[in-house]
Amino acid sequence: MTMKAREAKASTLQIASAVAASGVGVAALVVALGAGMGDYFYPASYTILQFAMLATAWNILGGYSGYVNFGSAGLFASGCYTTILFGKLFAAPLIVCILGGGVVAGLIGLGTGYLSLRLRGVFFSIATLALSIMLQTLIVNWSFVGGARGAYVIRPDAVWPFDSYVQMLTVVMCALATLAVIVAVLVERSWIGFGLASIRDDELAAEACGVPSLRLKLLAITLSGALMGMAGAPFPYYITYVDPASAFSLAIAINTIAMPLIGGTATWWGPVVGALLLGVTQQVLTVTISSAANLLVVGLLLMIFVSVAPNGIVGMAPKWRERRS
Repeated sequence: MTMKAREAKASTLQIASAVAASGVGVAALVVALGAGMGDYFYPASYTILQFAMLATAWNILGGYSGYVNFGSAGLFASGCYTTILFGKLFAAPLIVCILGGGVVAGLIGLGTGYLSLRLRGVFFSIATLALSIMLQTLIVNWSFVGGARGAYVIRPDAVWPFDSYVQMLTVVMCALATLAVIVAVLVERSWIGFGLASIRDDELAAEACGVPSLRLKLLAITLSGALMGMAGAPFPYYITYVDPASAFSLAIAINTIAMPLIGGTATWWGPVVGALLLGVTQQVLTVTISSAANLLVVGLLLMIFVSVAPNGIVGMAPKWRERRS
């Protein structure tokens, strides 16, 4: 291993360690602040962390390789209904549901990628949208998991050291979001990330240079799908009632795409910045004005950033540095 390769590996491990430490710090802060912030604090924190994970997961395929996935709500919902299915079959604990949701959504992503990743541009995006529609149709007609009428989920009792199950779910989601960011860091700074970046810039040229484009795209969509499924697995315990409208929510589909685009798709921290910005804004609007205003604000911000800063907030940082210097 060359000196530069060792330095790059050490730098990657340092960033991953810093992300892990930050995740522990955020979880501790959430627990510490939750007692004095009211009942709404934990649901709001859970939602923001959930979107941070979904945005990061989407970016592994959509940002690094440039393949826009419109099926994020379907992959998220597959994790939700895996939890409901496992609960009905053998009362599986949450950790088993999370792992199962990741496996199921990852396999769905792999199958979708194998069938559609030979398509490019808008044709691939339409195929992923069709996936979400087909999954929703399947769930609506599957009475065992609730069908169109939905399904109720009973939360277990809180376990030590948590005061409530919602508090525990918030810490779990913080751990999952941290895991997703670490995966994104490892992918971005490895040969996989370099290969995906070359596909995004010019796929034909990348293939001519020997980049295994199909294998890399299949790996990216599998990782992305698995993380989205893991993000969806705790959702039934969070809302306690799941129906197709909530699991395949338009808000989930739009936010998952808008957050990395606003934050910036070129780096692992862009989706996190976008999720924090939009997530906090939406939670404030929900409390002060109305939850119906959320998608309006997302649409307006997305239009502004696409027009003024197509590379997102992360892309604007170098320009700010140049102006200061």
